[in-house]
This record gives sequence, C-alpha cells and structure tokens, in this order.
Amino acid sequence: MPEHAVQTPGGAVPGPPRPLTRRDRRRMQEGALVHILTVCTGNVCRSPVAATVLAARLADLPVVVHSAGTHAPVGTAITPQAGSIAARAGADAAAIETHRARYLVEPMLAEADLVLGMTADHRDTVVQLMPRKQRQVLTVREFAARSATLTNDEIARLADSAGAIPAQRVAAAVAAVTRSRMLSDAQDVIDPYRQSDAVYEQMANELLPAIDEVARAIRAALRG
Repeated sequence: MPEHAVQTPGGAVPGPPRPLTRRDRRRMQEGALVHILTVCTGNVCRSPVAATVLAARLADLPVVVHSAGTHAPVGTAITPQAGSIAARAGADAAAIETHRARYLVEPMLAEADLVLGMTADHRDTVVQLMPRKQRQVLTVREFAARSATLTNDEIARLADSAGAIPAQRVAAAVAAVTRSRMLSDAQDVIDPYRQSDAVYEQMANELLPAIDEVARAIRAALRG
C-alpha cells in the first residue's frame, strides 16, 4: 500500500499528504531562485553584457543573474561600448549603470545553478576553482549549441521530472544540455576590450544569439 494511503472497504485511497519538514522548507527556500553566473576576464565587457541582457530576458521569472571576472579590475564600470550593446539588446539601464567589476571567488560559484564562461579558458578556470561544479559549467556558445538540440517541450518534460522547485527544474535542464553530444567549434566569444567598435560588434554577434538561446532553455525549464 502506498505511503499515506488509507485502507477502506473499496480499497486503498490516498491519505493526507505528509507535512513539510523543516528540511523540506529549507530546500524549497534555497531553490526558490535560480542563480546564473556569467564569467569573463575583466568583467567589464562580455560577462556584464551577457548578465544584464539575460537578466532582462528572464525578468519575469525567479532567476538572478550575476557576473564576475577571472582577472577583474574590481570596481570598474562596464565599458561604454559594451554598455551601449547591452542597452540596445534590451538590458535594464540601471543594471548597466550600476555594474561594477567583481573578482570571481568560490562563494559565487557555490550558489550558481549554471555558470556560463565566455571562452573555454574561462570554463576551465571555473572547473579548476571548483571541480564539483563541472557539470554546471559550459561556455555560453557551447550551452547554446547543445540546448538548441532540445525543444521547449522536451526541456519542460525533463524539468517536470525534477519537481516544482525552480533550481531543481533548471538543474534537470542543464544536465540534459550537458549530456548532449552536439559540439560547437566556435566556443569562444571574442574579447573586445580596448579594441575597435568593429570588434565590439563582433562580440555582440557572437554573444547575443547565444544569450537568446540560453534564455529560451531556462524559460522552457521554468515553463515561463
């Protein structure tokens, strides 16, 4: 007989649901928000564009997007060219204006449900810093190429199998993307720092379509 079922003359019927324990409530609270971290080198060009645009794409969902750099000049604002690209792509003006470069540290990785590096070197640096996060770390273009092989319905079904907690739903989707055998030769987003406007536009052309695909996958996982 199933747990919480009650035996009656007509057979077993479901009894009242098991009360939530303190641990249950803590897990639900901890997983209520999905944390996504974007990583580049200086955290003044690529990763803040990725973070602010992705945050705008998912603003109606329980998702928090942060960014950091492996060699960040801490406290530095986003470059004007990168800020302009982010604004053009729909990022929140206040998020662009208030961004300040942060140095990548372990606590940021510990809370992240998905880490998106701008290059393979960034991805590898993250994995070296926290090996247990390996299955949650991809380059942004690698994630996009792999997730593109999954339909919205497929992602939603995988997420449904993980339950209702947002972070667990996204974890299921990320695991499916990680398992995909689709490989992308173009994994890196070019670094435009101190380069021409043309290089910044190349960055935008490489990065923004990948961000749109990440947003689609996360939205499908959360049925948003």
